[in-house]
Amino acid sequence: MEKLCKGILLVAIVFLFAASSAIGQEIKIGVIGPMQFVQGQGHWNGAIMGAEEINAKGGIQVANKKMKIQLIKADSNEFINITDATNAMERLITRDKADFILGGFRTEAVLAMQDIAMEHKKIFIGVGAAHDELCNRVAKNYNTYKYWFRGSPFNSTFLVRTSFIHLGTVGAILRQFLNIPKVKVAIVAEKAMWADPMIPAAEAVIPKMGMEVVGVWRPSDKATDVAAELSAIQRTGAHVIFTIFSASVGITFARQAGELKIPAMQVGINVEAQKDGFWQATQGMGNYVFTMNTYARGVESNENTKAFVDTYVKRFGETPTYTADTYSAIVYTLAPTIEMAGTLDPDKLVSILEERVYKSASGTVKYMKDAQGRHTHDLTWGPGYLTAIGVQWQDGELKGVWPNKWKATPEAPEITYKGVVPVKIPPWMIEKYKK
Repeated sequence: MEKLCKGILLVAIVFLFAASSAIGQEIKIGVIGPMQFVQGQGHWNGAIMGAEEINAKGGIQVANKKMKIQLIKADSNEFINITDATNAMERLITRDKADFILGGFRTEAVLAMQDIAMEHKKIFIGVGAAHDELCNRVAKNYNTYKYWFRGSPFNSTFLVRTSFIHLGTVGAILRQFLNIPKVKVAIVAEKAMWADPMIPAAEAVIPKMGMEVVGVWRPSDKATDVAAELSAIQRTGAHVIFTIFSASVGITFARQAGELKIPAMQVGINVEAQKDGFWQATQGMGNYVFTMNTYARGVESNENTKAFVDTYVKRFGETPTYTADTYSAIVYTLAPTIEMAGTLDPDKLVSILEERVYKSASGTVKYMKDAQGRHTHDLTWGPGYLTAIGVQWQDGELKGVWPNKWKATPEAPEITYKGVVPVKIPPWMIEKYKK
């Protein structure tokens, strides 16, 4: 009996030793987003791909040991309730003991989640929210917010700048092929914080581009009927509808505009139109919608793009949206930085990240400083860095259409990404305006 007890005790000691030695052998990455929506599903899918790729190689080399990645999924429910988002973030950190956080989508919720992550000194890479304030906080209060980095997309200022380039491209096409001397533009932006700074910017810049703003409309981001807005827009004689959508209103608007055959091209940001399911969701009425995007099948921003897009499509049966850049946050941002530092210490990782310049799946990442030389942890936009792409629905296929012979400045080199095709004008618009 004594020998049996000693044997049991020995087994228990061995088991406890093995269990204790296993503690900390995994790097816990929390992935937080609206998991009941496609935006959150993109977060999770991209993270799964990234973690599996790293783990297949044995994990991340941290000093003298390899550590595999463990993903922790957190539903922020941020479209519906910001409190749910903050509670999810608290659980990730205090209960699940996440070492790093990726994700977040709606700015109003991410600002609150950011505060919680910063309080616990957790590196939080945002993959979804665009408002400038998220990174302005780093510059204004560095010691508190230095653990925040933007992962995707680039900020609202650069989003609207890119959208203006797309708008200018479409305006030039309409002037050239339909002989419209003064292009009229209707601005339609969902009621959401990230869109707020884009509207005054658009109202100020569009006239300088030789176009006329005919009005601004602000439907709910979850609107199920925009017939009143579309009727008002049609009465203005707008040739272009400049859209600023991130949520389901993008489907509603495109479908109803297509049903009415509004003789105006939609261009700008429509996150729903970035997805393969948009065609079916609009019942084909979303044809010719032009939106900023990050990925499209057959379009290569750099040498990393094709492998990521092809693998994602094969794995999940759809083209990745920008929230799937959780993949890049793991494979190109966190993993190499941890290996360079040889530690999970957040302060050491921050110092390295601030200086790194590296290629992701969508371009080259370089974190910015502001005019006063302060770190912002915001993404550099422009040729040679991150530019996004322009895509258009053309008869059931999402085609890349920009950059196509784009010159950022007269002195800059001309840029065309592999796989882009020309923009198409809706035939009913050609019928109305072609002379």
